[in-house]
Amino acid sequence: MSELFPEQAPDFTDPLGLLRACHERVLASCTLLEAVNQQLQSDALDDDGVKAATQVQRYFSTAAKLHHQDEEQDLFPLLVRTSLKIAQIIHDLKQDHQKIDGFWAELEPQLKRPRSIEDKQAFAEVVEQFVSLNRAHVARENEELLAVAEHLISDKEQKRLGAAMAKRRGVTIYLK
Repeated sequence: MSELFPEQAPDFTDPLGLLRACHERVLASCTLLEAVNQQLQSDALDDDGVKAATQVQRYFSTAAKLHHQDEEQDLFPLLVRTSLKIAQIIHDLKQDHQKIDGFWAELEPQLKRPRSIEDKQAFAEVVEQFVSLNRAHVARENEELLAVAEHLISDKEQKRLGAAMAKRRGVTIYLK
């Protein structure tokens, strides 16, 4: 599609597409976090670096948390009993979420005050672990779970999934 008419992002009527779009935002936010870290390692953060840190902090503290809730409270329960293999994947993904949350607990307060980061090396190490885990996690979810979910979740279940995701964000949609 031309740049004059960009492809429309998925909405709550396409919950699996919306989850994939969220994954793209996770990856973009990870890249932005790496840029913040790179600037911090080479010099003090400029105003753009501080704005980028704020953007990353805001995304992972709000939208990414909602995304994990979408998966753990609504998507995973739809799939967990379909096979032992899917159940193991879901178990592993939940463990990833816990590890991601742990790394985020270390990063979030620092990104709220990015010019006050004292131990730049420790920050860089946590950023590397956080970004690496997020990238591997997104790849696994896209390739091993969402690709299968598209075939396992009925249209009716997808509508309910989209409605639950919308409700979590304070948006009301009506199911047909």
